[in-house]
Amino acid sequence: MSDEPVNLKEYQILAKQALPKMYYDYFAGGSEDEHTLRENNNAFQRILIRPRILIDVSKIDTSTTILGYKTSAPIMIAPTAMHKLAHPEGEILTAKAAAACNVIMGLSFMSTCTIEEVASSCNSVRFFQLYVYKRREISALMVKQAEVNGFKAILLTADTPKLGRREADIKNKMIAPQLKNFEGLVSTEVDDASDMTICLLFVFSFWNSLLCINLNIDYTFIRVWQSDGSNLEAFASRSFDPSFSWKDIAWLKSITKLSILIKGVLTREDAIKAMEVGVEGIIVSNHGARQLDYVPATISVLEEVVGAVQGRIPVLFDGGIRRGTDVFKALALGANAVMIGRPVVYGLAAKGEYGVRRVIEMLKDELELTMALSGCTTLNNITRNHVSAQVDNHYCRL
Repeated sequence: MSDEPVNLKEYQILAKQALPKMYYDYFAGGSEDEHTLRENNNAFQRILIRPRILIDVSKIDTSTTILGYKTSAPIMIAPTAMHKLAHPEGEILTAKAAAACNVIMGLSFMSTCTIEEVASSCNSVRFFQLYVYKRREISALMVKQAEVNGFKAILLTADTPKLGRREADIKNKMIAPQLKNFEGLVSTEVDDASDMTICLLFVFSFWNSLLCINLNIDYTFIRVWQSDGSNLEAFASRSFDPSFSWKDIAWLKSITKLSILIKGVLTREDAIKAMEVGVEGIIVSNHGARQLDYVPATISVLEEVVGAVQGRIPVLFDGGIRRGTDVFKALALGANAVMIGRPVVYGLAAKGEYGVRRVIEMLKDELELTMALSGCTTLNNITRNHVSAQVDNHYCRL
């Protein structure tokens, strides 16, 4: 492979070479048997494109609007956590790349850069992802900070009352850094050290200071030494509110004027409930296959959700996008736009801001080519008749 990747898969290879195993496994892995993780990609391969010929495609327009905001393509950056594990400048570089490509960025609630740092880094449209904590005042504070700093919408992640069982993180004893947005509010560190461990830490620190030497003690390792799993898992268990339910959407609407989109919808029933509680959009997502394993691939249930919504609110799509042809297929099945997560992190790890820009540009270029070869000059030309999809009746009950 040359130094300059020609597709998103090659960026993933470069990222694997660049990242420590613990961090690569964290970004790339899914829950339990990773069945859904594989299906998110494989399901696209079962959808075929039905092109039209002899159409003037000398001019192709990929631009669109999402919640009224203009964007160069129906491609958004999905909220993914802890970009500083991929690059020292983290989400700031991701934001700059999104601005340069004129696409909307979703900033993770678990960002390693603060809301203010990202907002001041460049001028672009950004949405803010929200988890609801047991301490509601923390979530409310994050929403207010996002609103004050010019974010345009809230992406409520609704599929995480508890963290999915991510076995690679458990084996690696995944260490999550302290998140700057929560400094002084909550700690991501695990308080699971035994009395003996604390004594050892005290002794090592005492001799370090007394002898003025560096004993090269890995305090992080000692802190996590007796943990049963990743400290991210322990942090989520301690922090996330498993009681948050449909009735609590009213609370969220009461504390912000921003548009609210629900992320994590996989069924017709939940799509209907989302409209009943008055949200402004739906994101069809299985959390990148990181929560409940053996749920369907998101592309398999997209039509079910679109059919329930019937155009009343936007439907965004998240999960498994690796090619411009994937973007085309999702649009043909009714999505208003798609979100990309892992490929952005891989681009960031491999080549920084330039890598993120290239990932977005590759998808845009591939989408434009697919549109041209399918006889579509605008996104509105892409219809259900442009794809042949065999969707299992268990997944789609239209």
